[in-house]
Amino acid sequence: MAARRLPMFPLERVLVPYDRLPLHIFEPRYREMIKQCMAGDAEFGVVLIERGREVGGGDQRFSVGTLARIVDAVELADGRWVLEAVGVERLAVERWLEDDPYPCAEIVALEDEEPQADLETLRLEMEQLLMRTFALRAELGGVALPTEFELSDDPVVAAYHAAIVSGLGPIDVQTVLEASGPEARLQLMATLLDDQVDMLSRQLAQG
Repeated sequence: MAARRLPMFPLERVLVPYDRLPLHIFEPRYREMIKQCMAGDAEFGVVLIERGREVGGGDQRFSVGTLARIVDAVELADGRWVLEAVGVERLAVERWLEDDPYPCAEIVALEDEEPQADLETLRLEMEQLLMRTFALRAELGGVALPTEFELSDDPVVAAYHAAIVSGLGPIDVQTVLEASGPEARLQLMATLLDDQVDMLSRQLAQG
């Protein structure tokens, strides 16, 4: 598969496929990036910053991220942008290019491995753990599952949906993003949620 040159936006959060990403673009180089994106295919890549901070450079970035497509954008009078993008598919960075003026990389799309197990069974197991996690959080006075939330019936989408609402930290969500396919992703989400259930149950028992 041939590599593609793509504008990149390193962030301190993980974007996964099917997630929505609201952005307020004020830094001059990223204003230019969005302008160029809007003049083209309205796509850019998002990767998690591993160490450091993107502003001012010197950051280290994960090599697996997500292709984002702009679905709504408004350029303000002072040149800032307010936009919303949606995660489309996973990508792997093959080579970072010079920031001229914004980050760019040569990327390839990452394809999922074909599942061997029954994905619906794995989806249901994960859904039960997700609901149990939010029930325990509610008992502890935390945030309950949003009333409007409904986990997708599609196991491929469901794993990403669960990662979005689960409250897991960015490194855990990054691990889910990097999983080899839907089977591994569902199994990993179940493991992470099971750990959450165990931790929350102990907290509840301790009063």
